[in-house]
Amino acid sequence: MILSVLVWLTLDGHTMEAIATASHTCMITTIAYLGPEGTYSQLAALAYSIELEKGVGIVASLKSFPSIARSLQATAQGDTTLTLVPVENSIEGGVTPTLDTLWQLKQLRIHQAMVMPIDHSLLSYAPDLEAIKLVYSHPQALSQCQLWLEQKLPWATLVPTNSTAEPLQQLSDSPTIAAVSSTWAAELYGLPVLAEKINDHRDNCTKFWILSRDGSQPTPYPASLGSHTSLAFSLPVNAPGALLKPLQVFAEHGINLSRIESRPAKRALGEYVFFVDLEASMEETRAQTAVQALASCTESLINFGSYGIISLDQNLAIARTRYAQLQPNPLL
Repeated sequence: MILSVLVWLTLDGHTMEAIATASHTCMITTIAYLGPEGTYSQLAALAYSIELEKGVGIVASLKSFPSIARSLQATAQGDTTLTLVPVENSIEGGVTPTLDTLWQLKQLRIHQAMVMPIDHSLLSYAPDLEAIKLVYSHPQALSQCQLWLEQKLPWATLVPTNSTAEPLQQLSDSPTIAAVSSTWAAELYGLPVLAEKINDHRDNCTKFWILSRDGSQPTPYPASLGSHTSLAFSLPVNAPGALLKPLQVFAEHGINLSRIESRPAKRALGEYVFFVDLEASMEETRAQTAVQALASCTESLINFGSYGIISLDQNLAIARTRYAQLQPNPLL
């Protein structure tokens, strides 16, 4: 029997109405993300919700939070089922609030990885670039447009914000301020776009992780498609060769690392936590034995799980259109 279910989705305090069709029952899951309206994280969450709906018949209710840490904490505390967070950018590298919070929380597991192209624009009511004195955006976005900003707005003061969408409602206060954000955000807020595609590299993209508390939530992609595993570990001593030992484990088991990144352990100067992405699934024997061997040469070890990596390109246009049809202008 096919049922049509009326589902109310709440996004950033605005209530939306959607029709979901499923066999017998319609599962609903909640996804936390970095808000407010118009962030790249929200667009990625909308695109992933389409995958959930098509793949396993799950309707997603999206809930925004003012910071990456708060969104991760929401899932860790059981307030939401999943969290979507940016973890790595092709220009600026790792997203440090994501890495630091994951190490602190420890219990979250990666559900899926997704790659989304990022095109930044300059939004402002200024009549021209010469009138702009302040440029607001998330530190990652400002860094991704560093060369453009230096060449086109060398006199402007750059002001970091919690997200690319946070300053958008203040743009109408003055024609001397601007924000680095997306054309999608400009459409949502009804803002003028002064310049498009201002990121320094045209192939700019960001990898997002979907995480849950135990990694057992339904996914459109079977576990057998998992191609990567992410780990984090600290070392028992700060001494020569301490890092070499865990790296040798991967080499001995024929496992390539697609990423290795360090973050301060926040205990003493010179002590670090290391995040590594393995090109192997925990379903493989070599990965299982390698992780077991790591226990003998690390102080603390977190296995965030295995997952596949997909591109969100195909769902982005659908997500933008669907959201535009249902969501009122947030300034009204």
